[in-house]
Amino acid sequence: MTQQLVQLAAEQSENPLIPPGPELVIGLVTFAIVFFFLGKKLLPNINKVLEERRAAIEGGIEEADAMKVEAQSVLEQYKAQLAEARHEAARLRQEAQEQGAALIAEMRAEGQRQREEIIAAGHAQIEADRKAAAQALRQDVGTLATQLAGKLVGESLEDHARQSRVIDRFLDELEEKAEATR
Repeated sequence: MTQQLVQLAAEQSENPLIPPGPELVIGLVTFAIVFFFLGKKLLPNINKVLEERRAAIEGGIEEADAMKVEAQSVLEQYKAQLAEARHEAARLRQEAQEQGAALIAEMRAEGQRQREEIIAAGHAQIEADRKAAAQALRQDVGTLATQLAGKLVGESLEDHARQSRVIDRFLDELEEKAEATR
């Protein structure tokens, strides 16, 4: 029983949370080997991969910023070109309207000039026709008057010079009377 008591006292004096010394030494040596291996071999590779990722991300961000700036520049150029094209289109439209108005005015003036020429030619033709008709009427009236007078008198009045003077004087008197009544 004494032995049991000693064993029981020894068991009670040992802390179950603290491992025995040889196990503690083996655990510490193993931990140091694993820590050394991780620190020397694995950790630099992990840091290298993390650094590469960080550089790639930062490079991607910088590249995206550069692309954004370039895209903004291109957008501004396109907006400027579009505004210039709109301005040019408005200018061309204005020029076309002005040319159209000038062409219309020119065509109207040409039409007016042609109309005036046609009217003047018509008046000239009418005046020429009136004079020709008056001359033909004078001759016909003179001939008929001479024939009628010859029948009334019973003699032929065929002297042309005298006949023309008499007829002209008679017709002039008729025209003066007609103008006076107007």
